[in-house]
Amino acid sequence: MTQMEEERRQAVRATDRILFSFELVGKEQFEAIQEDFLRGISYYHNTGLADMQMYVGAQQALSRLQEKDPELGLFLQHLDTKLNMVLQKISGEVSPFERMNLMEVNFSASGLAFIHKASFETEQILGLHITLLPSYYYIFCFGKVVSVRQDIDSKGNDVFIVALRFILISDDDKERLIQHNFRQQSLALRNRRLGQFP
Repeated sequence: MTQMEEERRQAVRATDRILFSFELVGKEQFEAIQEDFLRGISYYHNTGLADMQMYVGAQQALSRLQEKDPELGLFLQHLDTKLNMVLQKISGEVSPFERMNLMEVNFSASGLAFIHKASFETEQILGLHITLLPSYYYIFCFGKVVSVRQDIDSKGNDVFIVALRFILISDDDKERLIQHNFRQQSLALRNRRLGQFP
């Protein structure tokens, strides 16, 4: 594959509802994470993210199981939810997964844009928690704010459209985003065809 073809693949954008949250990351903190990454140390080993991968991995397995055996899948889903509630009460902590909200985000393998109530300064670095649905693929990466545009939402409230460029994301996670966007485009085309030809 040529570099131009790869750039085209990475530029494929989709707007989708995903589970999403973020946190501000200081420049020094990011530089330390980036330095570790260049030495081969995964940033997924940051505090709390090992638990996140375990939780989302369970959701992936449950999602696949529900396709094959809906009743067993539903039972195990309820059991998993109960266990998580008990663990949360014991630890008293809120996991990164529980801080994620279902929201509409526009993204490609190069970056993403989302709507937020508050503004950001350009060049601010965010740690991004992304869970693609319905597959429950979890992606943690870092993005830098490249633009912020004020807008008004459907209820007449002031909001900001925040655009980020990914500055640290693994090749595997980039590929997951690309494959997800291709699937979303195929699904949209199929639904359009079904709508036109009932």
